[in-house]
This record gives sequence, C-alpha cells and structure tokens, in this order.
Amino acid sequence: MKIELTLLFAAPILFLAIPSFAQDGTKLIGYDAKTIGRGGTVTGFFDNTTLLQTNPAGISFLTSSELDFGAGILAPQLHFKNSINDANGKSNKYPLVTISYVHKPSNKFTYGFGVFTEGGLGADFSLNDELYKDQSGQYVKQPYHSKFDVLEGGGSLAYKITDKFSVGGTAQLVYSQLQFGAPLSLSPSLLKGVINPQTGYTFGNLFSGAPSSGGLGYSELTGTANISGLTAWGFSGKIGFAYKPTDRLSFGLNYTLPTSLSFKGGTSNLDLTYQFNDAFGRVVAGIIQQNPGTTQAQAQQQATQQFTQLGIDLTKGVKDTYAADAGLKLPQSISGGFSYAASKKIRFGADVEWINWANAFSNLNINLTQGTNPNINRLLGTNGTIAIPFPLQWKNTIEIRTGGEVDVTQGITLRAGYIYGGNPVPANTVFPIFPAIVKHHLTLGGSVKLSSVVALNLAYEHAFNNDETASSASLIGSQYNNSTSSLATNVYHVSISWLLR
Repeated sequence: MKIELTLLFAAPILFLAIPSFAQDGTKLIGYDAKTIGRGGTVTGFFDNTTLLQTNPAGISFLTSSELDFGAGILAPQLHFKNSINDANGKSNKYPLVTISYVHKPSNKFTYGFGVFTEGGLGADFSLNDELYKDQSGQYVKQPYHSKFDVLEGGGSLAYKITDKFSVGGTAQLVYSQLQFGAPLSLSPSLLKGVINPQTGYTFGNLFSGAPSSGGLGYSELTGTANISGLTAWGFSGKIGFAYKPTDRLSFGLNYTLPTSLSFKGGTSNLDLTYQFNDAFGRVVAGIIQQNPGTTQAQAQQQATQQFTQLGIDLTKGVKDTYAADAGLKLPQSISGGFSYAASKKIRFGADVEWINWANAFSNLNINLTQGTNPNINRLLGTNGTIAIPFPLQWKNTIEIRTGGEVDVTQGITLRAGYIYGGNPVPANTVFPIFPAIVKHHLTLGGSVKLSSVVALNLAYEHAFNNDETASSASLIGSQYNNSTSSLATNVYHVSISWLLR
C-alpha cells in the first residue's frame, strides 16, 4: 500500500513535466528497455508492466506484483535541403520517463496504473526563405521550431475468464503540449477585407491578381508565426485480450481508442512585416513602370497614399499578438501479437499494429483571436480572428515489430529486434519541423539480475536515416517544393524491474 500511495503522488509530477518525442509517426515504438530491446514486441509477451499501455489483459499472466521505472534519451539527427538551404537541425536531446505498477490481489483480478511518454515530435532549424532578405539582398535566417509531446496516465483492470484467457481495459488521461514557430504560408484568399463594396473586390483579389490587371501577383503570402503555450487534456482507453494456450505460446490483441485534443491557453505572435514590405516594393515598382519619370521617393510617397486610401496606416505596422487555440486528434489503433518460447532459454515474438493516422492527422486547425492591429484586421476583414486549417493529410500505416531474447546465463539475458514502421507523412505535406518519417529500426538490449527480485534492463534503438522528397506542389508552402527532409534517431533506454513478491 505504501508503494501505491507513493506512485499516486509521483505520477502527476511526471505527467506534467516530461517531454517526449516519437519514432513512428508521433508514437514511440516501446516504453521500457526490456521490450524495446526485443524490437518493441509486447502485445503477446506477458512479462512486464508496460502491458498497461499495450495490452492490459496481459497483466493477468504476470507471476507477481511488479514495479518498473524507465528512462531514456532520444537524439534525433535532422537535415533539410532545398534550392537555398542545406542545413542540419539542432542537435536536441529529449528525455523519456515511464513509471508503471501492477498488483495481483488474486488469481482472477489484476490491476495497475502508470504514466507513459506516449510520443510526440520536435525540431529546430535556422533556415533561409526567399522573402526574408535585408536591404542588400542577403538572406536573413529564420527560426523554425516545433514541439508536440503526449503523456498518458491512468489505471488498468484485467480479469481472467479462464486459466488461459483474460480480458482487460485501461482508462487514461492524456496531456499534450504544442509549440510551433516558422514562416507560415497563407492563401491570399484569407484577405477578405473589401476594397470596393460595389464589386466585392477584396485585398485577396489585389494581392493575388495579375500585375497586368493591377494586382500584385502573389500565389501565397508569408508571415512569421510563433505559437506557444498550447496545452490540452483528453481521454483515452484501451481494450485488450490475452490468450495463453500453453506455457510456451501466447497471443494478444489490443484496441486503442482515438483521442480528441482541444488545445487552449496559447499565444501567437504574427508578423507580416517582410511580406508587406515586399508588397509595398511591388506597388512602388509598378508606379515607376507606369510613370518612368517618377523618382523612387515620389513613388514611395504615392504608394503610401494609395495604402492610406485603402484604410492601411503604415505607421501602425503589421504585427500583432493573438490568443491561440488548436484542434488535433491522436489515432485509434489495433495491434495483435504473439510470443513463443522455443526452449527455456530462447523466446521470440512479433507484433503487427494498424494506426489510423488518416482520421487523426488530417489538419491541424489553428484559430487565432483577439487581434487588435487595425491594419491586419482591415486586410482580413475580421474583428481580430484568423482561422488556419494547416494541412497534414497523413496516411494510415502498418507497423511490424519483431524480436527475441536468450538467457545466456541464469542472470543475464540478451535481446535484439527489428521494426518496420510505415511513414505516414505524404510527399505533399512533408516539411522539416514535422519530421515523422523514419521507417526502419534496429534494437539491441539486455538484462542483468541484480538480485532475485530486481533486474536492470538496457536497450539501444537506432532508426535508420530516411529521406523524403516533397512534391512539386507542397500544400505547406512553395518553399518546400521538391525539398528533401531527412531524419535518423538514436535512443538509449534504461529501466529497473522490481518484483514485489
């Protein structure tokens, strides 16, 4: 009971403090060194407490109550290349922590609770953009930043229907944080401010219109956006089935419910200065072209007068701070797996998981409100609101996890595994700060028994570099057309397993 009370106080602290980053989409392939060492195979391996997260029915077959602590370091290696960039991402390192406990009060009922770093993603770059140049024409590098982390914590209950078959369920709270900062490409159609009420001509028509007809010729607009402070709470659940027909063979099946996340409490800085300066320059160039004798200063004065007549006060700039919220989902998934003991010393298994990214990561719906800059509000034709359906359009994936372990001595076990995770990111939405594109993983690990009830588990996980080339018509922005994003990762795991007999 003392251990259970300690965990009840410790879990919320971990739940609020631990960032995490993903290996397959936004999901980690495993949650502790023991299972990751053998390729993340756990759905049909009924031998550790991370079953709370992967197949709660399997905890029925644990031989005793157990407490596990896990920690890890994820070190991604990122690269981005297009016509004006050939840059590595910042060498960030992200901590991963897990704590889980299972109690067996009887042969029929087993329960447990834990906090798990479910996943996320993140990246930092300093990149060139065609719009961001100084007066001499040199690029002014811009920060590109993302951070999305997901933590899950809750309880599980399993019931043995027979000695060979069990069902279980998990109920969890989900906590997530979201940050995003980069030059953001926007459609000119967002500029709904009306210039001519009689014809319905808008600023969007002005900015996107052909220069030959008096327009500015933009197919997209770019503003620096920096969104931070977004947090969300949600609910998730799991239903699992475990079948162990013999001492050597076991099967597992698990379904994870989808989770809706409504991010609130964020702020966003939006700066359209470079875009507006470029537009002002095009107006000035058009005036000089139409009136060859006009000086630069005269053309600038005329351009200022034209914008004033349109209701734009250049002295107030085009920067603003907004309240921000966003909507996103975590995917539902179905996984099945088995394990087989070829002998008393050799065990192997495999998992297959279907992940429904298409229904979860379709769009990141960003809403900005409470804007007060009169110029931006005039351009948008709103009272300070901007709705941005940021496209993701991820694809469903199948993840295959395989691995095994061998007891080389009574106190030492060695493990290895291979994972194939289908890349969910399509070519028309891949870009460098949502780098969830790795496919092939190799894992190695082992355990050392420190006593009859305590074991130290170690694992190394490598996701091999994967390059993905964007399509020639990126939905994120033209700067990503035909660009190449690259990602590889190294992850180091350690965990302690304590049998509470």
